[in-house]
Amino acid sequence: MLKRELYRSMSDAQLLNAMKADDNLAFDEIHERYVPHLYSNSYKVIKQTEVAEEIAQDVLTDLWIKRDIRDIQNLEAYLTVAVRYQVFGYFRKTKRLPDFQEAQEDLAIYSMEADALLNERELKGTIAMWLAKQPEKRREIFRLNYMEEMTTRDISVLLNISQKTVQNQLLTAFNNLRAYLRSTSVLFIIAGATQYILHHISLL
Repeated sequence: MLKRELYRSMSDAQLLNAMKADDNLAFDEIHERYVPHLYSNSYKVIKQTEVAEEIAQDVLTDLWIKRDIRDIQNLEAYLTVAVRYQVFGYFRKTKRLPDFQEAQEDLAIYSMEADALLNERELKGTIAMWLAKQPEKRREIFRLNYMEEMTTRDISVLLNISQKTVQNQLLTAFNNLRAYLRSTSVLFIIAGATQYILHHISLL
């Protein structure tokens, strides 16, 4: 009982440090402290008890499993963003929110409206090949921002990197993609495509 009270008096930072040292009781306290908050955030959007509970548990389980590789500075912010990411993933799978393929189809439609000579299938394949060649971090940041529609601030919290790093990676990705489309002789109006991609890449 006294030991439990000790953990309840710890700050989030202290609990995280203890959890990294494989302290199960520290994780139990984090779980008890945050599972209601995570469940509430999920349920507000999803409106399904079981799914909201599952998302809250998945986020906390992932926190424990990856305790050795995560360097979390703000636990509450990290968990909030992680839940938001899981909720979006749920809707993407069940409600058919825009995923990567649909985003590519949008690009194809725009290019044709701009008198492009590239058909939808070719554009999908070209972008997919470009993405596969990108460094892992850049690929993940591009996916989270462009396909998951996460802001650079949320990505920085989720990946535990600075927002400036996220913004720089997105700008590099955009410039690289534009150069790649040119180098592969993709025949659509670069200026028009540039406006469209920048509209979808949030740097805020």
